[in-house]
Amino acid sequence: MDKLRRFMFGRYGGDELSKALLVLSFILLMVMNFVPKNLRFLVILAYTPAMICMFRIFSRNIYKRRNENYKYLKIKNKIVMWFRNNINRIKTLKTYKYYTCSNCKQKLRVPRGKGKMSITCPKCKSSFKGKS
Repeated sequence: MDKLRRFMFGRYGGDELSKALLVLSFILLMVMNFVPKNLRFLVILAYTPAMICMFRIFSRNIYKRRNENYKYLKIKNKIVMWFRNNINRIKTLKTYKYYTCSNCKQKLRVPRGKGKMSITCPKCKSSFKGKS
């Protein structure tokens, strides 16, 4: 165990991108079970993410690996937040109506069942009429 610890000293190790690459590799390997025998050479595609993951784990260039992980997390978080916001919007669709401000494109939420009303954007203070 001490030899492994000394070997890994100064190396990057695992992170979120490495986990995602391993999961992708595992999924591709599962899909390869259903591919016809004459296309089995595509198994190289399934092992490629795993090889990249191993390269990242044993890399000594910590700065580059950290930047790669940061870029991955930015993209992942955008996608996760988009889904989270849309799911939340669908859950509250019965009680709230959603509008978009024509000036600043801010999303506004108005309670349903109040009839016609004047809606004021809290961001740019522009006002428009809407039915809730």
